Amino acid sequence: MTSEVLPHEVHDMVGIGFGPSNLALAIAVREHNERTPDAPVRAVFLERQAAFGWHRGMLIDDATMQVSFLKDLVTMRDPASDFSFLCYLRDRDRLAEFINHKTMFPLRTEFHDYFEWAAARVSDQVRYGAEVVAVRPVEVDGETEFFDVLYRDPEAPDEAVTSVRARNIVIATGLRPKLPEDAVTTDRVWHNIELMHRVGALAKSDPHRVLVVGSGQSGAETVAELHTALPRAQVCAVFSRYGYAPADDSPFANRIFDPRAVDHFHGASEDVKRLLLDYHRNTNYSVVDMDLIEDLYRREYREKVTGRKRLDIRNASRVTYARETDEAVYVTIQFLPTGETETLECDAVVYATGFLPADVFGLLGRAASVCEQDADGRPVVDRDYRLRTVPGVRAGIYVQGSEHSHGLTATLLSTTAVRVGEILDSVVNGSPEPAPAAVETSSAAPAVQGITA
Repeated sequence: MTSEVLPHEVHDMVGIGFGPSNLALAIAVREHNERTPDAPVRAVFLERQAAFGWHRGMLIDDATMQVSFLKDLVTMRDPASDFSFLCYLRDRDRLAEFINHKTMFPLRTEFHDYFEWAAARVSDQVRYGAEVVAVRPVEVDGETEFFDVLYRDPEAPDEAVTSVRARNIVIATGLRPKLPEDAVTTDRVWHNIELMHRVGALAKSDPHRVLVVGSGQSGAETVAELHTALPRAQVCAVFSRYGYAPADDSPFANRIFDPRAVDHFHGASEDVKRLLLDYHRNTNYSVVDMDLIEDLYRREYREKVTGRKRLDIRNASRVTYARETDEAVYVTIQFLPTGETETLECDAVVYATGFLPADVFGLLGRAASVCEQDADGRPVVDRDYRLRTVPGVRAGIYVQGSEHSHGLTATLLSTTAVRVGEILDSVVNGSPEPAPAAVETSSAAPAVQGITA
């Protein structure tokens, strides 16, 4: 650790990552500063992409959001904000048409355009092309007062490493693709997050068979998109369920996404937290919108009637082995009820197998040594989303995306607007005294340096 303060411009807040969560936070900062110009929050956000982008490879033309447009970047925090989705529609001259559409669930491409519209209005707070490589604590008189966030500066010669000093950092680097342990991505094997980047070239190659692994919404969307985009190919879907399971979006179940449910979840015992996550996984994980399930069933049934089977649903099955050659990927599939196996020759294999949370300690590098962790090695996150740290740390580390401490909404849009308001309030007014931990904690293990954001 450094023991002296070098001459630096100090920011009240440095955000690492600039997806929807930190975009919502940048808006909250902008609105706070407009209300209190005499006491502004100095904030900057570092994003390794060259421009704003949110899962561009999954922006299927006709795919809709699975969350109401009212759960946008601001409305649940401030319904009067002019950064709302409705204000975006007004600026795009589509407000009346959207109202006539009679839907709560916009197209995903439209919501992405809304995000870009909002990001452009706070672009002065963002440094794009800035890849964070390390976070270092800065000590003053024996206490950690700041963090230096080191990043590759796209405007510096040879993208030299630059640092920015922060009283608080807010980590929102999003999720990363999850693949089976033995899967190796290649030109023929990839995660569905790349779907829209790959489908054009795949169509030009005139494939005979494409295989999709996964039973959730993204898996079903990938199957539907490939079945449409590759009219001469067989599209094989493999999942261990007997059929696609519908998402539970009933009104009572949806209360798990209410802001007050975060209070309940955070204050619960570990046993109750696990119980709630297990009970309500079918609101978000490995489930599919009923309209899409029915669409895929209609396609499969229509092909049975016509005798030309292109949609091949391999339910109650799993991939046991995959081998790639110069010509194809050979995938062995096991039908679970009988144990019978079959090997398919595929031109491409797409894993729609979900996502993993970001490695917060890996990103923090040296700074992870000041953080506490629970008995499972996870960060201890207080109600205001601040990581609990060892004594003598005055600088704050906040994280957006901690499901184990704050429940299902931690990685979803549902409470983003409220969450960023709580983080900003904590930064401005100070973190409240943490409640007694419900789990054993310890300082983090030595961290690996040099992990990018």
